[in-house]
Amino acid sequence: MEERYSRSLGALTQNEIDSLKSKRVCVVGCGGLGGYVIELLARIGIGTLTVVDGDSFVLSNLNRQLLSTEALIGEGKANAAFERIQAINSEVRVNAVSEYLTEDNADSILKNHDIVLDALDNVSSRRILADSCGRLGLPLVHGAISGWCAQVTVIAPNTKAFDRIYPAETAVKQASSLSFTPALAASIQTAEAVKVLLGREVSLQSRLLFVDLLTQEYNTVII
Repeated sequence: MEERYSRSLGALTQNEIDSLKSKRVCVVGCGGLGGYVIELLARIGIGTLTVVDGDSFVLSNLNRQLLSTEALIGEGKANAAFERIQAINSEVRVNAVSEYLTEDNADSILKNHDIVLDALDNVSSRRILADSCGRLGLPLVHGAISGWCAQVTVIAPNTKAFDRIYPAETAVKQASSLSFTPALAASIQTAEAVKVLLGREVSLQSRLLFVDLLTQEYNTVII
């Protein structure tokens, strides 16, 4: 048993720890949600991580984006994610894609993964992501935040769950973002992704979890 993962034993079996080392996970978005998701996946020992983001850090990212630092303002987020993963767990194979996800590149980026995590910040890009996962037969763990609130769900391939969350006419204005909300949402996303990868019961498949951290209310609805 590697000492690195010794504290995972009990919650995970040795076989499960070993299984995660063979998994390929794609995280689309390396900002508020993505930074925390990437951190957690690297620490639990996912074998291969693909991190996708064409954006660069700006000062307004510093209030909640784990990967951002004052020294990295102006630097690319995907490259920062690559460096962070290598600093945490050099055994993880990392593919850094410094591009925005588009209809033209989505399938080529996402193919050959076991699961995809949505850490994007706009509906149009999320729709491209969901459509591509549907075509490729990939499970998608969706997360989104706004101020004190967050939502998470697991979208099975070839379902219409995303369209029920975001109907075609949906227009979401730029939301406020606090430091702790993406941390919580990303933790829930990562927990659900690990359960999918290990074949455990998935709590949020076809169920959308709403969290309000101001009132500490947690509610789920079937989608």
